[in-house]
Amino acid sequence: MSMTDQGIGPAANPGYRAYVLALLMVVYTFNFIDRQILAILLPYIKAELHFTDSQLGLLGGPAFAVVYSTLAIPIAWLADRVSRVSIVGVSLAVWSGFTALCGFATGFWTLFGARMGVGVGEAGGVAPSYSLVADYFPKSQRARALAFYSFGVPIGTALGYLFGGLLAEHINWRIAFMIVGGVGVLLFPLLKFTVKDPVRGGFDRPEPVAGAAEVEHVPTKAAGFGEVWNVLLKKPSFWFLAFGAACSSVYGYGAAFWLPSFFQRSMGMEGVDRALYIAGIAFIGGTIGIWLGSWLADKLGKGVKKAAYPLVPAIGFIIAVPMFWLAMNVPDRSFDILGFAVAGKWVAFVLFLVPQALSLAWLGPVVTSVQHLVPAHMRSTASASFLLINNLVGIGLGIYLLGAVSDYLTPRFGEEALRYSLYVGQWFYALAAILPIISARSLKKDWVD
Repeated sequence: MSMTDQGIGPAANPGYRAYVLALLMVVYTFNFIDRQILAILLPYIKAELHFTDSQLGLLGGPAFAVVYSTLAIPIAWLADRVSRVSIVGVSLAVWSGFTALCGFATGFWTLFGARMGVGVGEAGGVAPSYSLVADYFPKSQRARALAFYSFGVPIGTALGYLFGGLLAEHINWRIAFMIVGGVGVLLFPLLKFTVKDPVRGGFDRPEPVAGAAEVEHVPTKAAGFGEVWNVLLKKPSFWFLAFGAACSSVYGYGAAFWLPSFFQRSMGMEGVDRALYIAGIAFIGGTIGIWLGSWLADKLGKGVKKAAYPLVPAIGFIIAVPMFWLAMNVPDRSFDILGFAVAGKWVAFVLFLVPQALSLAWLGPVVTSVQHLVPAHMRSTASASFLLINNLVGIGLGIYLLGAVSDYLTPRFGEEALRYSLYVGQWFYALAAILPIISARSLKKDWVD
């Protein structure tokens, strides 16, 4: 038996680690259901509580992002020292509980406070999970394992749109928050009592040389926050990757939040039809993009070709910009395709799948790169540092920015103001392509095997 199969605790069992990965992905799915359900409920909330787009942008962006991003750092520091499973489990219960409380909001500030609570809970969900996945799977499988975990993004986004839209249409938006949040709370004991923490760095030991004595693995003491940042400050690839991902998230999160409203205002979609349409785009495009990006990066990034990890998503961002524009501007008429009359909205649907896929292709490659920029005992804190930059800029700025620009342009463009606001946001994908390309120059040198 090789060293990578010994002394690594529960991660030695392939069937069990597949179960853990699947369960963590389900938890991440609820993370995004609770995060994104607000987007599909905007028209219902706006109609009842009379919020402006700027106020809605504050609820979707800063109310969530500021606490989510900043608390992730100390929670990840703790996760490098204590049970990561316990932290993820408690976080799941907290964010789900506050999602349910959103249904009791009576005005802007009560909903703002509940959204902050969702951010507090979700702050402990992702970085410790990244670290768990990295310690459950060997290096050769990590990008694909992290990609599978990241399927929680498109699946959770799609289900948030779908369940939120169906519940709001057939009951009301308050019940949508309550039901989705309540189901998440019920998932807590399954995670807490069936998932074990693996040995930290168990798969990162080198294979023994033939004939040499095998050295017992001794877990490394968790690093302090300052120690982790001292390492990261010397690695330019980390900063280019982090800010490149942040630029992509400005439009990625912004579009995910505002596209349902765009489909209502500019394409005339309402209720269940709108929920099914946006859910289909999020699920089909997102899952294809995440898996394709990780598969390509793993295939092209073997050995010394580490530059593939940032270059694959960079190329995706370059292609995504014109494709988003084309999808948003399909005429409202039928098209003759192979002798069949196809409505314009379905032509747009197919076009939307391409940029949706390409805009999420970065998740597996970039997250894998971040895991390999520090030693195993620093991974949770390094991941949280990455997420701090990505989410504070991406969620905090992107969602509010698009709402504020929409309000600013409304006197001139009326209901079409959101369309032009989305055009503005698309330029962040250009920056999202440039920065990873720069990171490719130093990634090989910064990589920790």
